[in-house]
Amino acid sequence: MRLAAPLPIDVAVGILMKSDGDILLAQRPAGKPYAGYWEFPGGKVEPGEAIVDALKREFVEELGVEILATEPWCGVEHVYPHAHVRLHFYICRDWRGELQSLEGQAFAWQGSVQVEPILPATIPLLEDLDKLRYGD
Repeated sequence: MRLAAPLPIDVAVGILMKSDGDILLAQRPAGKPYAGYWEFPGGKVEPGEAIVDALKREFVEELGVEILATEPWCGVEHVYPHAHVRLHFYICRDWRGELQSLEGQAFAWQGSVQVEPILPATIPLLEDLDKLRYGD
């Protein structure tokens, strides 16, 4: 008898983008899988929760900012050793509030992405994101 593979966990991910194209990356805090890796902020979608609502909730909980508008960008599935995730990426150009490190995480605005290591599911998206930010 074969066991069914676990369903992927839906994760809402936000790419805060300033008018000059700079994007926000956050460093995963100690105690979480891939601690120290850089990623776009976000988190798990709770049962019955809309993905955009999860995104807005996570940004308030993690960074203390209110997302005012989102643009769906892309979706990616990735299998990590600890979880199979379905990532829903949104571009966020409009928010209110000052960024705060509410989970003790570092964060950094990046033009050309210089921080490392980058979370593996994010790496393949950086080139496409640069095209979106700066054109071909």
